[in-house]
This record gives sequence, C-alpha cells and structure tokens, in this order.
Amino acid sequence: KAHADLILFGPTYIFAAPVLDGQLSISVLAVAGNSQGSISASLTGPRGNTISGKRTDDITSFGDLYPTISLKWNRGRHNFMTYLAGNIPVGAYKSTRLANLGLGHASIDLGGGYTYFDPEKGHEASGVLGFTYNFKNPDTNYRNGVDMHFDWAFSQFVSKTVHLGLAGYAYQQLSGDSGSGATLGSFKSRVFGIGPQLGVIVPIAGRQGYFNMRAYKEFGAKNRAEGWNAWL
Repeated sequence: KAHADLILFGPTYIFAAPVLDGQLSISVLAVAGNSQGSISASLTGPRGNTISGKRTDDITSFGDLYPTISLKWNRGRHNFMTYLAGNIPVGAYKSTRLANLGLGHASIDLGGGYTYFDPEKGHEASGVLGFTYNFKNPDTNYRNGVDMHFDWAFSQFVSKTVHLGLAGYAYQQLSGDSGSGATLGSFKSRVFGIGPQLGVIVPIAGRQGYFNMRAYKEFGAKNRAEGWNAWL
C-alpha cells in the first residue's frame, strides 16, 4: 500500500523571439511532500505454520528535478506542442526504503500534444502522447523498460470563467525491465485512469489566474499500483 501528498513547483521562462515560428519555453520542476509505504506478508511453511510480518516507511523531503523544454504553435483553433523532458535523480531515495520521493535513476521523456479550442462555442479537447526512456538504477542494477503515456481531456465552457469535462490517461510499458536486479523478469506494467475535471478562471492582482481540479479512478492495472488520485 502506498500514499503520497506532493507539491510540484518551478519557474518557466518563455522566449519573446519566435523559434521555428513557434513559442519556445524552458522550465525546471521540483517536487516536495510526504510519501508513505507499507507492506504486509504471510508465509506458510510445509507443516502449515504461518509467519506474518509488516513494515512501514514514511518520509517527508524533496524529490527529483524535472527540466523541460517545449515548443508551441498556434493556428487559430488548433494548437500544437512538442517537448523534451527528463529527471535529474537528486531527490530523497534509498533502495532499502519502501517510501521514496526520488526515482533513484535518470530518464528522458519525448512527446507532443494537440489542443482544439473554439472560443465561440467553448469546446476544448487536448491530448499529449509521450515516450519515456529510463536509465539504470545503480543501487539496484535495475532498468525499467521504455513506456508510452497518453493524457487526454475534454471540456465545455459553461461560462466565460468556468469549464467542466472529463480527463484521463493511459500508461503502457512497451519493453521489459532488465538488469541483474530484475529478478521478476520483464515485469511489464500498465494502468488507465479517468475522471471529472473542473477549471475556473479568476482575477488575481489585476492578472488572470487559473485553477484546475481533477480526480482520477485508475483501472486495468498490471504490475502497478491502482486507486484514486486527485490533482489541484
């Protein structure tokens, strides 16, 4: 069983001059919060005797750093984006701990997205497809396989400042895990999520602020945690 309460924060710089007729931006995202993990296990011997045990870990600290560079284009109601991201494994991590905020290894993520937005009718639809390449965890000699992840959202503006809709995601591991630490073999994983979303535009100090709330119910999981998660 696992539980995490996280805060994500970081600056973004948007270049004023167009790059390839698009808008270039760079950012570095950081993570902080609390992570909890517990495991209960029972082993039954050949004579029917049972040995039970439970272990729990809890940590409050900082996670890895996630730099991202993206390039965006706008063509009326059509919006396009491509990005290159990754993680720098500087977060709190120990291979012997159940709860961690760092991954313990580096990774590179590449993908692109599309958004259709009709300001007159208030229709909005977005999708982002990405692929992640993971480097080996030197503490465990374990390398996660390449994964594919797709995030999507549909919404309708019910007023000039409020929109309602659905959001979801799909995660599918494409290649198996490897390394001497991968004692369970390829251990490919997948999970899907879907749930409602609410967006609100509010004035903040003479500027435009935006809040988005989402809740996902995960399903179809294989070799991966499954449950509810909420984002604000």
